[in-house]
Amino acid sequence: MLIIHLARAVTICLMIMLITLIGIGPMLLMGLVKALVPIRPLQRACSIGVMWIAETWAEGLKNIFRLMTPTVWDIRSDVTLDREQSYLVVSNHQSWVDIPALVEVFNRRAPFFKFFLKKELIWVPLVGLAFWALDYPFMKRYSKEHLERYPEDRGKDLEITRRACEKFHDLPVTVVNFLEGTRFTPAKHRHQQSPYRNLLKPKSGGVAFVMGALGEQMRYLLDVTIVYPDGSVPGFWHLLSGQVSRVVVDIRSRTVPPELFLGDYANDPVFRDTFQAWVRDLWEAKDARIDELKRDIRHRRGRHRDDA
Repeated sequence: MLIIHLARAVTICLMIMLITLIGIGPMLLMGLVKALVPIRPLQRACSIGVMWIAETWAEGLKNIFRLMTPTVWDIRSDVTLDREQSYLVVSNHQSWVDIPALVEVFNRRAPFFKFFLKKELIWVPLVGLAFWALDYPFMKRYSKEHLERYPEDRGKDLEITRRACEKFHDLPVTVVNFLEGTRFTPAKHRHQQSPYRNLLKPKSGGVAFVMGALGEQMRYLLDVTIVYPDGSVPGFWHLLSGQVSRVVVDIRSRTVPPELFLGDYANDPVFRDTFQAWVRDLWEAKDARIDELKRDIRHRRGRHRDDA
């Protein structure tokens, strides 16, 4: 069985490398033209071209996983997506498998998505350059100790968010924000003393700046909840080797109070408290939704055993 898992994972990696090598050259060329030639119509055309290549690559990724793995993507949604609309997606984050799950849900159903990435990812061969060509914002994380020693670095991540959002005005976009800021682990959960059963504490600043910068363009907030029914959270190796049987992706549309698009999160403490309270309510609802999905999964398994 180990040999089968290994062979499948190696084959999938080679297939992903192949489609990446095919697309990376044209993507980087368009990215360079967009960066070096300050002609607005040409930059817009290059942005459209880069996103088309990225969507084609992502569609190839979906087809590889469908062909080579037994994974079932259990998508539960009350939303009809539109490629001409912009969306703000907030999601829990547990594993690298979350990314293919979001690709499965959104690719070519909504505008190509933008992630806020750790700055270190720009050094990943090929992939980092692709992220740069796609105008993905790279965020540098500062520890509490660092900020105490260098207080001038406070707010730099929010400034990066603001500059990134300026690039999102020209075309419809799906902005994905993992509010926890890192992948959930039991150790992190204990260290934070998180008040949520299934989640880390959310960070509000990034999503507040996205909403403030994009305003009416970002009218739709999609609350995405990812659950792994097998119990333990799988790593990317488990997906590549065919050991992930099912991934549940639950999507709910949430209404955002209009006043939350208008305040000054950085400088208005009253607005900041109001926004953080709204995020906490959102996170409490998500925590309860995860419990509900887990109960539903257990119920279906029990009914399946009874039928058998």
